[in-house]
Amino acid sequence: MANTGHTSQDALSTSSRDLRINGESMGEFLPGEPQALPSRPEITDVVIQLFTHRSVTEPILVPAVVEPLLVLVLAGAATVEECALGGEWEAADVSAGDFFLTSSDEPYEMRWQTHGGDTFEVMHLYLGLPLIEQASRELSGQHAGPVRLRDVSGARDGRVAFVMEQLRTELLLERSPSALFARSLAQALAVHLVRSYLAESQPGRRVSALQAYKLRKVTDAMRAQLSAEFSLATLASLADLSEYHFSRLFKRATGLSPSQYFIRLRIARARHLLLETRLSVIDVGLEVGYSSPSHFSQVFRREVGVTPSEFRGA
Repeated sequence: MANTGHTSQDALSTSSRDLRINGESMGEFLPGEPQALPSRPEITDVVIQLFTHRSVTEPILVPAVVEPLLVLVLAGAATVEECALGGEWEAADVSAGDFFLTSSDEPYEMRWQTHGGDTFEVMHLYLGLPLIEQASRELSGQHAGPVRLRDVSGARDGRVAFVMEQLRTELLLERSPSALFARSLAQALAVHLVRSYLAESQPGRRVSALQAYKLRKVTDAMRAQLSAEFSLATLASLADLSEYHFSRLFKRATGLSPSQYFIRLRIARARHLLLETRLSVIDVGLEVGYSSPSHFSQVFRREVGVTPSEFRGA
């Protein structure tokens, strides 16, 4: 495939290079069709998402993640290409059973071409840091340092595939899923990841950053209220912190202020609506909280590099 990455990335969201997201938010930054999932009890630090992907020839900018994200190919096949910003493209041919592990603290570019069909299906599994850290303490002692897993692209690991399939079966297919069993599977997977995929270097994780469960609580609230006015006081209250301390810890965890993060989420949603729906530009702006079309266009252009109309017509 031709290397078109560094000519089109400005039309994506160059400002997303500074964004750090939690793993379960990754779906908002990737093109694809999320599959509707049955209502199930929430399992702490375990989130599953299913996506159906078509070919993506223009590069997308994938934000850095705060916590590990596993992606398992469930069906179909594709050539997946990745590159660090300013680096060379690296390609991997993947099919059912192959997996990706994303633990990078740097954003990167990605694109893919499906084989033998229009789509391929993947499962995203978010594992909270408490699970990884518990596995590290169990293996290395109570005084184990911060854990850093290495990034893996298109690898095959029978144990990873088996446990992820078991989690999918338990949480999505069982009539009466067991939270105890699901968490046990997630703990077993965390132990395997720590044993097999530790990064060679172990730089310290950000200190005094907003705790993972509070970050998820706050970002979930942001995503649920994209059309509402931004309220720092409300978000700080959710985290049980003063506005000053909440803002400081949130920025240490994500690299952005709460208001900047909220804007990025709004624009990510707007990009999706512009590409995947027939809503007018004005209605898209209203959907993400901008009653003034000119203000929406101004913010969108600042974040993405083009106007909403230009983005849709690109």
